[in-house]
Amino acid sequence: MRSLGNHRLLSFLPSLLWLACLACAASHHSTRTASLGEARASHDLLAVVAEPGPVEVETVKAADWVVARSGLINLDHPRARAAGLVDGDEPISIFFHVLRHPRFGLFIVDSGIHRGFLDPDRDDRVGWLVGSVMRTSELEIETTTADWLAAQGEPLAGVFLTHLHLDHVMGLPDLPGSTPVYVGPGEPEAARFLHLFTRGTIDAMLGEQGALREWPFTADPDGRFAGVIDVFGDASVWAIHVPGHTPGSTAFLVRTPTGPILLTGDASHTRWGWENGVEPGS
Repeated sequence: MRSLGNHRLLSFLPSLLWLACLACAASHHSTRTASLGEARASHDLLAVVAEPGPVEVETVKAADWVVARSGLINLDHPRARAAGLVDGDEPISIFFHVLRHPRFGLFIVDSGIHRGFLDPDRDDRVGWLVGSVMRTSELEIETTTADWLAAQGEPLAGVFLTHLHLDHVMGLPDLPGSTPVYVGPGEPEAARFLHLFTRGTIDAMLGEQGALREWPFTADPDGRFAGVIDVFGDASVWAIHVPGHTPGSTAFLVRTPTGPILLTGDASHTRWGWENGVEPGS
C-alpha cells in the first residue's frame, strides 16, 4: 500500500510542479489601471513619427557590469552558431533614459541603480542566491538614481518601466514612494518558474512604491503591434506593447527636436543581436 501511495504521489508530481510554476508571478506588488495615456492605432503613430517633437531625451549610465553571453544572445540560433559565438563573460552597461517634456515634466524610462548597491553588505533587498547568480557584487556604479535625482531642478513625475526584470527596477528604492510607476499589462502576474527565486527581490525593489500602474492598451486595429498608447495625448511619447522578452514588455517612441528615438528595453541586449536578428538568450 505504501508503494502504491508513493507511486500515486509521484504521478501527481509533474502536475504539482506545473501548478507551482503558475503561482510564480514576477511580483506580488499591487496594480491598477493607469489613467495616463490614450489607446490609438499604429497608423496614428506612423503619421507623426518623422516630425520633430518637443521632448528632450538624455541617456544616463548607471553602472557597468559583466554577465554571461548566453543570457544576452541566443547562442543556439543558427546565425549565432555560424558566427562562432560561445558562452563567456560579456561586459554590459545599465542605463536609464530621461524624458523632459515642456508641459508634463520629468520622467525616466527604467530606473538605474539605488544607493544601497554601494554597500551591499548593509542592504538586504537582494537575496543571497539572486545576488550570487546575477553577480551583483561586480557592479561598477557610475551614478546612483538618488544622486542623479538630487541634481535635478524639478521633481520626478513618473517612471516608465520597459519590464520588471531586476536590472530595470534596481533604482526604485531611491525614489519617493509617491512616484507613479508604469508597467505593461500583465507584467507583474506573468508566471515563470524562475520567478520563484527572483520575486522576493523584485518585490523588495518595489516595496516603497504605490500600486503599479498598468498601461491601458487595447488591440492595435492595424495589427502592427499588440497595442499603442499616446502617453500625453499630444503625440510626443508613445508606449508600444511588444510582448516577447516578457508578456508586458513595453517600448517607447519619443519625438525629439532632432528626430524620433525608440527605447526598446530588452528586445535586444547587444548591437550584434539587433543587427543580425538574434533574440536574447533569456
